[in-house]
Amino acid sequence: MAGGAIVSTGAPKDYPAKLTSFVLFASVVAATGGLIVGYDIGISGGVTSMDSFLSKFFPSVYRKEKENQSTNQYCKFDSQVLQMFTSSLYLAALIASFFASSVTRMFGRKWSMFGGGITFLVGAALNGFAQDVLMLILGRILLGIGVGFAGQSIPIYLSEMAPARMRGMLNIGFQFMITIGILAANLINYGTSKINGGWGWRISLGLAAVPASIITLGSLFLPDTPNSLIERGHGDEAMCMLCRIRGTNDIHEEYIDLVVAGEVAKLVKHPWRNILKRKYRPQLIMTIFVPFFQQLTGINVIMFYAPVLFKTIGFGGNASLMSAVIIGLVNVFATIVSIFTVDKLGRQKLFLQGGSQMLACQIIVGTLIAIKFGTSGEANPSRTYAAFVVFFICVYVAGFAWSWGPLASLVPSEIFPLEIRSAGQSINVSVNMFFTFIIAQAFLTMLCHMKFGLFYFFGAWVLIMTTFVAVFFPETKNVPIEEMILVWKAHWFWGRFIADEEIHIGGRVEMANGISKAGSK
Repeated sequence: MAGGAIVSTGAPKDYPAKLTSFVLFASVVAATGGLIVGYDIGISGGVTSMDSFLSKFFPSVYRKEKENQSTNQYCKFDSQVLQMFTSSLYLAALIASFFASSVTRMFGRKWSMFGGGITFLVGAALNGFAQDVLMLILGRILLGIGVGFAGQSIPIYLSEMAPARMRGMLNIGFQFMITIGILAANLINYGTSKINGGWGWRISLGLAAVPASIITLGSLFLPDTPNSLIERGHGDEAMCMLCRIRGTNDIHEEYIDLVVAGEVAKLVKHPWRNILKRKYRPQLIMTIFVPFFQQLTGINVIMFYAPVLFKTIGFGGNASLMSAVIIGLVNVFATIVSIFTVDKLGRQKLFLQGGSQMLACQIIVGTLIAIKFGTSGEANPSRTYAAFVVFFICVYVAGFAWSWGPLASLVPSEIFPLEIRSAGQSINVSVNMFFTFIIAQAFLTMLCHMKFGLFYFFGAWVLIMTTFVAVFFPETKNVPIEEMILVWKAHWFWGRFIADEEIHIGGRVEMANGISKAGSK
């Protein structure tokens, strides 16, 4: 066999699965980076529904809302400038994720987290003290850079630190913190909207500094992952770290696989070029399609604009913010469900169940809005009717929160080999942010023109993505991260892209022997 490699197409090894307090602490601290992502998602829609904010920065939208209450409900918030405020962050995050890839690979995962936290902190300050639209959008861009760095590095960190049998649970901690951030933002918006004097929005935007401070300071206390240490040439430190995070000295086989992965990684000078090779085609396709599909579930339509959407279907200002808080609670508790089921049921079952639930709810919500508003957008729905809409939106959010929400972050972070993992995660983040940008920029205009059909539009995409997962996604639960290639090789479709000699599980013979001798001294 080429290069003396041990070629294996058998089942992945069963490494020690003990969850140490050290790993739990590191995972919780790293996952708090999700707070900055979630806080921003939650705060944006709430702030843009506050009259004081609209009148200061987007007076034309404010006048349109106030001067003509009979304006078509679908179109009352249609403003490209208002949409640019929300979506500029995601364009910045897209670009930043590519730079984050190099930082993560050369300096380690923790320093990407630190850089993301610092940048987000500055952006929060600019937004809190904003005097004009330019200052506001500049702050959003800095927030976006922070989100790009956090989204690129944290899922990788969590997947590398976790034991294989608990990787899903620990990785979803990132998504759980996102939901906590969204809920906190909704509660803060609800409180600040009641402040007299019209400056409550400044508190909402400025308090983004709190989650930014948590991940900035927390990252300084994080250890580096064994995978990253080996990738950067610190083999002895990696062995000590692996013993510590697994809580045992019986790390021989896992360490061999890490060393082999590290040796392969050192040979790859241009990961962006290598990722295009045929043998990486399965992972590349998944890391593009998973975030692409996630955005086309329509979830950010609900999360970004929940207060605006509820205002549109007949809730008053404060009631609409309270409805967003209810959705935030559903999001948090449903994510907890995924934490305790993802490593038992597996990724695919959650994808399929959540997709079916979301599809049904999109059809129902679209139909309820169609019956009441029709194509004219003129209606004043009863509180009971609006409550029905909110109920089915909550059921939809629950389906998302235990499927496409956490899994779209987990899956791309666990499927790539070490040599292209940072590049692969950057592609994941950039695709996610690109389509988040497109949808955030286009949603209000799409709502104005497509009306209730927008919900059917996203429902059709949910049907497509659920079918895609059923056919093309192999189960990855309980598989050691450096042995994931065995899953792709065994798949009925993806296996044809991977030659037998390209599977180097178990290490080179001489390397394994050398490590065995070293370990016996």
